[in-house]
Amino acid sequence: MPSPNSRQSWLPLVVLATGVSMVVIDATIVNVAVPAILADLRLGATDVEWINSVYSLMFAALLIPFGRMGDLHGRRRLFALGVVVFLLASVLAALSVNGPMLIAVRAVQGVGAAMAVPMTLAIINQIYTGRQRVIAFAVWGSIIGGMAAAGPLAGGWLVTEYGWRAAFWINLPIAALLLLGSLRVPESRAGHAAGADLAGLVLAVTGTTGVVFALIEGQKYGWLAPRRTADLFGLRFESVSPVPFAFGAGVVALAALVVLERRRERAGRPVLVDLTLFELPSFRYGSMAAVIVALGEFGMILVLPLFLQSALGYTAFRAGLVIAVLALGTFLAGGLVPALSKRWSPRAIVRAGLGMEAVGAAGIGLSLTPGMGPWRLVPWLLLYGSGIGFATAQLTGVLLADVPARLSGGASALQSTIRQLGAALGVAVLGGVLVAGLGSAVERGLADRPEQVRAGVARVVEESAGAAIPSIRDPAIHAAAVEGAAEATRRVALITALALLAGVGATLLLPRTPASPDEPDEPDEPGEPVAAAGPDTGGRDPKT
Repeated sequence: MPSPNSRQSWLPLVVLATGVSMVVIDATIVNVAVPAILADLRLGATDVEWINSVYSLMFAALLIPFGRMGDLHGRRRLFALGVVVFLLASVLAALSVNGPMLIAVRAVQGVGAAMAVPMTLAIINQIYTGRQRVIAFAVWGSIIGGMAAAGPLAGGWLVTEYGWRAAFWINLPIAALLLLGSLRVPESRAGHAAGADLAGLVLAVTGTTGVVFALIEGQKYGWLAPRRTADLFGLRFESVSPVPFAFGAGVVALAALVVLERRRERAGRPVLVDLTLFELPSFRYGSMAAVIVALGEFGMILVLPLFLQSALGYTAFRAGLVIAVLALGTFLAGGLVPALSKRWSPRAIVRAGLGMEAVGAAGIGLSLTPGMGPWRLVPWLLLYGSGIGFATAQLTGVLLADVPARLSGGASALQSTIRQLGAALGVAVLGGVLVAGLGSAVERGLADRPEQVRAGVARVVEESAGAAIPSIRDPAIHAAAVEGAAEATRRVALITALALLAGVGATLLLPRTPASPDEPDEPDEPGEPVAAAGPDTGGRDPKT
């Protein structure tokens, strides 16, 4: 690699970070565009729900297979192919004339994202070392956290000014620049394996799809008793919910995958998922922390915009402006990480970031009231976003620190899958807490009303996740619904804070990160010496 001060050395990072930006911001823009899509294409509720769900399902299900494919056939090649697939799907999405067409191309977008995103991490882990790697992961993490928060703002502006199709057309110039820039990204691969693990592929896709589907759709269809009729792939579920079947099938498939991969590994045959990665303490405990972090972070990003728009009556754009403070904190913290890493280890930075997130989430929760102004949330959102900037990227760096170079793609995809499962779990758990809390809080607020009125209003508010609140005309009932939304959202924020504190606890299990070969040893905590670094494995498996 060229000198860290040369433009060429950082060009691959610019390309890879832009690729991640395109994928992340597209997902959040589409969330904002859903109402406009609903009106223009005259879609039903099921169609609208699948526009987002099918993208998440395809993305999560294919991360592991594509991660292994990148290791074997070239990470830059798969990244570029993913950008092409995402580009073509974006064009078709912008040209969609009905719901089925849009749902189909959203699935293809998920395929392209699953190709590109894990390759960005694998390539960064491969080509940068020492201080360069710290900076690279700081930029990557800031992009992930910042774009997830800035997406609603960009989406609100695009949809308002140019219509929902602009949410897809915007990807064309970005993807074209990415394809040109990818020519300057170094290629890397681990070599070809003798044979393929087709059974592992089927089990990985089936297991991940089943579990993620259950987590995403559990609140809608019900975990035990069916909440509504489900029409899925030609199957109609009326008296039972499809969720427990999907979850059970997913868990069984993932358990079978573990057994299969262990057997193939002992027999010396190629494996889709190298489970020896979990023998590395940094990867094992980093994965545990990643699940907890994703659960807390994505749950908060889910519920706060809902409260601002449904309870406080903000427009999508105004709510995006408030959430953009979170993105500002993320970007600012990402810029401070390289300087901070000269004194603290990545593990310490992760711990500090999670602590800031926990305090920020608690502050947000305690600040929520029906008549509050937006400025009350600003300091807490800034603190919360700064915590994301410190924690997200450095956790990724710690998690991949000891991974052999030949497994970079598979390890990056596996950690991305783990984060997706954590995010889906966060949406399921915290979304469930929000919905259940909305119903009970609204009923309590209407204690002086007849039972039929209480139950009816609570049901409508609960089933809409609060979106029906602005349509309530009775001032007293509306005020009770807003108070209920504040109470339920406050509860979610405080639970998020507790989950993030658990993440801080998980970081205590992480090994101290050895100093980089080209850098002096650094303290793990201020004033705390670092354990001596182990022998350089030169990119080989620690076991060998």
